[in-house]
Amino acid sequence: MSDHDERLIDPKTTEAEAVFELSLRPKSLDEFIGQPKVKENLKIFLEAAKGRKEPCEHVLLYGPPGLGKTTLAHVIGNEMGAHIRVTSGPALERVGDLAAILTNLEDGDVLFIDEIHRMNRSIEEVLYPAMEDYALDIVIGKGPTARTLRLDLRRFTLIGATTRMSLLSAPLRDRFGAIYHLDFYGVDEMTDIVRRSAGLLNIPVENETARIIASRSRRTPRVANRLLRRSRDYAQVRADGTLNPEVVNLALQALAIDSRGLDEADRCILRAMIEKFSGGPVGLSTLAASTAEDESTLEEVIEPFLLQEGLIDRTPRGRTATDQAYRHLGFEPPLRQTPLI
Repeated sequence: MSDHDERLIDPKTTEAEAVFELSLRPKSLDEFIGQPKVKENLKIFLEAAKGRKEPCEHVLLYGPPGLGKTTLAHVIGNEMGAHIRVTSGPALERVGDLAAILTNLEDGDVLFIDEIHRMNRSIEEVLYPAMEDYALDIVIGKGPTARTLRLDLRRFTLIGATTRMSLLSAPLRDRFGAIYHLDFYGVDEMTDIVRRSAGLLNIPVENETARIIASRSRRTPRVANRLLRRSRDYAQVRADGTLNPEVVNLALQALAIDSRGLDEADRCILRAMIEKFSGGPVGLSTLAASTAEDESTLEEVIEPFLLQEGLIDRTPRGRTATDQAYRHLGFEPPLRQTPLI
């Protein structure tokens, strides 16, 4: 099995893709498609802050990768008329890195920290007074002569994004004034996203064509935009450049993306569960070893979508393949015993 970084339907972004996504990113909440509950609450939250003429409270966004956490952070900055500074948890290696960013923020600026759960604990502790008191405590010297210097900071808004809410420490989580969960999108929302992206890329698509791409995009906008570009490339080389349902189906067939958005890695996992372990239950480590897949990739990238689609179940004894998974791969579902009441 190929490494998950090479998977076409991997919801994580690459550096080149991040630059491309800038051209498709909505600038306001009205342009942002989907997540209606989050948008409704954010509108009230931001309008109230603007009415008081003060920065909004710190915001935490969590959910699977590719659903728009970074995009939403930029939208919040635009709605507040603020400059946004972007960094990530792994990039903050020393306390000085964070101190340099915080001391250069102006009133009302937004600091966006992606993958905030991967931030070093010593750096995280520096954030506590910065978020609560807008102050930075710096220790000067070592040993008995060490002393603490407190620097006042401008009032800023911290927006954190994480795919692993459980890895965030309780003290840090409690300092966010607003916490929003981004969930997978519906097919109608995904179709609107594909049509919007196609319009920005000057790709003529009809609703049926957009819906085919949307239905195979794992309910994730980043994957939809990727499949749209790959379908455009296929149409340019193998067809007359026109995207229609027939061309899109051929393009996705060539990319090994099936009718439910599964790729070869997904199908390999399901086949292993059915053929090697009689449908389960099977433990995560055993499944990872039998498919030569990394445990974290299996748990963070592959499994969430299969759970959402009802193709696997989690039980106390391990993962099991559902009847839907059997049928999707062309197997006959086993006769299951009816539990005694």
